[in-house]
Amino acid sequence: MKRLSAVEDLLRSSVQSDYALLSDASRHLAEAGGKRFRPMLVLLASEFGDPEAPGVVPAAVVIELTHLATLYHDDVMDEAVMRRGEASANSRWDNTVAILTGDYLFARASDVLADLGPEAVRIQARTFARLVQGQIEETAGPAEGVDPLQHYLDVLAGKTGSLIAASGHLGALLAGAAPEVVRTLTSVCEKIGIAFQLSDDILDVASDSAESGKTPGTDLREGVRTLPMLHVLRSTSPEDARLRELLHSDLSDDARHAEALALLRANPAMDRARADLRTWVEEAHAELATLVDGPARAAFMSLCDYVLTRTS
Repeated sequence: MKRLSAVEDLLRSSVQSDYALLSDASRHLAEAGGKRFRPMLVLLASEFGDPEAPGVVPAAVVIELTHLATLYHDDVMDEAVMRRGEASANSRWDNTVAILTGDYLFARASDVLADLGPEAVRIQARTFARLVQGQIEETAGPAEGVDPLQHYLDVLAGKTGSLIAASGHLGALLAGAAPEVVRTLTSVCEKIGIAFQLSDDILDVASDSAESGKTPGTDLREGVRTLPMLHVLRSTSPEDARLRELLHSDLSDDARHAEALALLRANPAMDRARADLRTWVEEAHAELATLVDGPARAAFMSLCDYVLTRTS
C-alpha cells in the first residue's frame, strides 16, 4: 500500500539523529517490526474523507512515534529484557538510554505534529495525558471502594484505548470527514483497542503455545490480574475457593501455576470474559453501522470480527 510505504519512509527519517548512539537506539524498535496497527487505523479512518489529504501520513507517523516512545518507557518500568524478538533498549544499553530515547521520540512526534495545526496538537496532548494517567492508575491499583474490574477497564481505556482512539480521531479529522463521523470513529477505535486487550487476556489463558506463539498463563505467573482472573476474584462461589486462594498466592512455582491455569481454563469466568469482549465488539459494530456503507466501513467491521474470533 503506497501510503503505508510513505508512513515507513517518514518514520525512518523521523527517528534519525545527528548523534550516532541516539540514532541507533531510536531505530532499535522502529526497525524491529511491529504490526503498525495504529498507523493503519489512521489511514483507514481517513478513507471517510480525503485519504490523500497532506496531514494524514504525518499523523500516522505521530501516532507510531508516540506508541514506540511508550514502549521504551514501559520496558524500563517492567524491567523487560526482550521486545519484538530483540533485546529491549534498556537491556541492550541501559535504563537511562532507554528513557531518554523514549523522550526523544516524543519530541520528534511533537515536531511532526506542529505542522498539523492546533487541534491535532490538542488531541495528542490530551491523549498523552490519558496514557500517563492510565499508567499511574495501573501502578497505584484501585482505590478503596473502587471495583477492581472497573478500575482495570479504566486503565485499559487510558493505557491502550486512548492512543488507538487518537488514531481514528486524527485520521478522520485531517482527512476532512464530517464531525459526526470523526466522533464515531474515535469512539469505535477506543472500543476496538480495549477489545484487543481483553482478547489478549483470554488468549493468555485459553490458547496453547502452538496456537499463539506465547507461553500460556504468563499473566498468571507474573501476578497480573486480567479480566478472567478479576471475574474469579469477584466470585463468592465455594467452587472457586481453591482458585481464589491460588490467585492470591505466588504462582512462580510450576506446580501451583499449572493447577491455577487448569482451574481458570475450566472456570465460568472464561465465559464471562468472552461475554464482556463480545459486548465491546457489538457496541463498536453498532456505532459503525451508523456510517455510510463502503469498503472502509467493511474493513472496520472485519477488524471487529477478527478481534472477537482471533486465536493468535
